[in-house]
Amino acid sequence: MQHSTPQTVSPLVINLFFAIGLVSAFSFRVLILFVHLRPEWFRPTWYVGIIGYTIFFLYRYQIAQKRKKAVTEYCLIEKLEQETPLLSEDRQVLIYLLSSIKKSRENINYLFIFVLSVLAVLLDIFLTTRGL
Repeated sequence: MQHSTPQTVSPLVINLFFAIGLVSAFSFRVLILFVHLRPEWFRPTWYVGIIGYTIFFLYRYQIAQKRKKAVTEYCLIEKLEQETPLLSEDRQVLIYLLSSIKKSRENINYLFIFVLSVLAVLLDIFLTTRGL
């Protein structure tokens, strides 16, 4: 079975989508501030967050689909379970999968989202108790 071996995307693309994810996460968390202090900025910021997350999660979906497709097309799970010798092509796909996971910045994005979420909740509690 001949397939084109998948490749990871360039660092430029990785960094671009990472930035889109961070901006979107920040946009949603800063909304709580705008509700209290700058209501006129709420809607434009919400759109930035929605559009950014739509682009970011579509990209992440495509990456996940590409990984799953590679595992399925090359029958990697079955080969490993049956201890079938791996072809050079199989090894290249495994290298792609592991490189893709290693290069991904999703863990940093998730940490950023977590920290911003905690800060947003604390900020909302603070502003609400101050009557702002």
